[in-house]
Amino acid sequence: MTIRNMHSPRHERWLPHPALAERALIRPWLTDRGSLTARIRARCDRFEVQVLQQRLALPLVDERALLGRVRPSSALVREVLLCADGVPVVFAHSVVLPRHLRGAWHLVAGLGARPLGAVLFADASVKRGRLHFKRLGPRDPRWQRAIGSAALSSPGPLWARRSVFLRRDLPLLVTEVFLPTIASLKR
Repeated sequence: MTIRNMHSPRHERWLPHPALAERALIRPWLTDRGSLTARIRARCDRFEVQVLQQRLALPLVDERALLGRVRPSSALVREVLLCADGVPVVFAHSVVLPRHLRGAWHLVAGLGARPLGAVLFADASVKRGRLHFKRLGPRDPRWQRAIGSAALSSPGPLWARRSVFLRRDLPLLVTEVFLPTIASLKR
């Protein structure tokens, strides 16, 4: 599987660039291809990962094709909050097929409260695909989980980005939803 083949017209609502009108404040967070974990850590005194869930579940319809699946089948879904100085700033949603947990992505199952980003960016064999962007609204389950998990009250649409990471040609999908509190981090 190649990264180029993972984008199809069915997923056109995820854009290859964030809207030009988006505030300059969040744009650097969205477009940085480096480790989001490292970027947050550099801007706070205390970084932590709060694990919300890690279980077998059905991936969302727009996620299946990116994982190489057409029919619904379970995948390992991991959801966490990335917190800076005790404040949730990012909701992260990762999806990997169970059969890939025995091989290329075996480290994901035992992460616990360790950040996935630290694993992804420490391994030279992991390749990141293109970033895609979307403003998520109340109808999107990732928006609902982000709002509920971070206990935010009606923040409106939230910017998200996602990309596929490949290791041994096997995909792991990571979606990061930026909470309004990301603006409070040091520059």
